[in-house]
Amino acid sequence: MTLGVGGSTAMQELAKLSDMTKGTKPISKSEFSARIEKAQELMKAQGIEAIYINAGTNLYYYTGTRWYASERMVGAIIPAVGELEYIAPAFEVDTLLDYMIIEAKVNTWHEDESPYALFGEVLKQMDINSGKVGIDESAAFFIFDGVRLAHSQFDYVNAKPVTAACRMIKSDLELSLLQRAKDMTLEVHKAVARILREGITVGEVEAFIYDAHKAVGAPAGSYFCIVLFGEDSAYPHGVKSPKALEQNDTVLIDTGCQLQGYNSDITRTFVFGKPSDRQREIWQHEQDAQLAAFEAAKIGAPCASVDRAARDVLEAAGFGPGYNVPGLPHRTGHGIGLDIHEWPYLVLNDQTPLAAGMCFSNEPMLCVPGEFGVRHEDHFYMTKEGAVWFTRPMHSIDDPFGYEA
Repeated sequence: MTLGVGGSTAMQELAKLSDMTKGTKPISKSEFSARIEKAQELMKAQGIEAIYINAGTNLYYYTGTRWYASERMVGAIIPAVGELEYIAPAFEVDTLLDYMIIEAKVNTWHEDESPYALFGEVLKQMDINSGKVGIDESAAFFIFDGVRLAHSQFDYVNAKPVTAACRMIKSDLELSLLQRAKDMTLEVHKAVARILREGITVGEVEAFIYDAHKAVGAPAGSYFCIVLFGEDSAYPHGVKSPKALEQNDTVLIDTGCQLQGYNSDITRTFVFGKPSDRQREIWQHEQDAQLAAFEAAKIGAPCASVDRAARDVLEAAGFGPGYNVPGLPHRTGHGIGLDIHEWPYLVLNDQTPLAAGMCFSNEPMLCVPGEFGVRHEDHFYMTKEGAVWFTRPMHSIDDPFGYEA
């Protein structure tokens, strides 16, 4: 039997877990203010008069205000010069004020009034009557369409060059939150491997992973969870009717949690039982690709070069070519932070230069339809000296969690 897999129960493993969030700190008001100042510097450099940030991740990133996007326009306008102002339905003001970290004027509209008309009035009060106005890249089309039709005098542009440029580079505090979230999920992975038994269902495993994330201090439990056994593991995001666990099945578990809004996202693949020669072969090709990607992550190199490095290893082993299967059908990795998938991406068409503070998943999954798949997913961040692992890669197929390392 693979070391660290099976032999325990959910009750025993949950009893071993404890809150791992002690000592962590939330993002401070001064850091939110610094983010606004950075955005304003970028806006001035790009000739953008103001940007609209919509409810969701961007609104939280800049203001600390947690509000989910809906059919109603809720957000804020950040001018290149001056103070930001909010836009919200009048009946939500008291609730919005309760969530605010960055306090500012709230411009309101009633249900029978147009928030899009209000948008232009706020810009006018900011002495912005023409020029470029950036719209949050995550805002729904109806918001963009509404403000565009109501105020056609502005040159509307994508706010992504501002929002992404800020969010791609993590602060020391952001890195510490990401590190702790990943540490928490790694402990959950170790625990769930020990509860596996022949016949256990995907639903049982998912329920344990949720409870285990709660036990290590994730308030909302698992942010997501993918559990795949046997041939099902060849399909990156699962199958309609997942099978129960059988002896010598490949096991793929991909899960994560959130800490202060920052995400973990770790995948572990191992064998329940005794690995076959074929399982050993595919497992090792996958790890070789993952390590090649990490080695290629150099300051100033394009993101595409990391994807290329992983893909070259797999193609040399006879997989692919390109995104074809058997092989690596998706990007090697994605940025991670307040969103589980964010810029930049480790994919062949992303030429963004790697810079200190960027954070990535490293997961060049090897899919062999009809047999099984292997995904090793760890994360790293960039420093001035190069790439640093958040979590170390798996140790070996016989000792995946490194108990004998």
